[in-house]
Amino acid sequence: MTGKQPFESVVSAHGSTVLRVCRAILGPADADDAWSETFLSALKAYPDLPADANVEAWLVTIAHRKAIDVTRAAARRAIPVAEAPETPSAVSGALGGRPPGGQAPGGWGRDPEGGGLVADDDLADALTRLPAKQKQAVAYHYLAGLPYADVAAILGGTAEAARRAAADGIARLRRSYPGAGAGRAAALTTAGRAAGRPAAPRTASKEASP
Repeated sequence: MTGKQPFESVVSAHGSTVLRVCRAILGPADADDAWSETFLSALKAYPDLPADANVEAWLVTIAHRKAIDVTRAAARRAIPVAEAPETPSAVSGALGGRPPGGQAPGGWGRDPEGGGLVADDDLADALTRLPAKQKQAVAYHYLAGLPYADVAAILGGTAEAARRAAADGIARLRRSYPGAGAGRAAALTTAGRAAGRPAAPRTASKEASP
């Protein structure tokens, strides 16, 4: 049986995708922390991950859970907290001080892995304002390149419901994003599809407890 690739290679291969997803779901302020927490949990669970698992779907599942944790924690805050100074997290520090791609917190810029245009500040903001299911379906399908069956496994429900949520999200983006026309929101779809690939035979959802 072919052994799994080193975890450092997993971070290099999928880190940019996970960061895009975190920024789409949470916005730039909390995305880096969610990215770090995702890979800390993944590092703990990776030894038990089956060799034939869909690693990207597994990572996006973890990122989804971490985003929920961040959202709940923010809702519990009684007093708004000023933006904290940027400090390297445990994982990003170990990998060179920041998540992959060196992207500024505001926009997503151009995918360093060759995935094309990801989004600019206004489109990123419009995406974070979508209803939760639409935002998640758009991010997981179009940014992470997951098939709708995998999106449904993460969100719950059917693949058709995930497809409908993503379509509704894209339609809402085209209506609400200033100056989008048919092209700018479509750039979001082409970015994810350029990097998309078929799912591996198994989708793993195992995550170690933080």
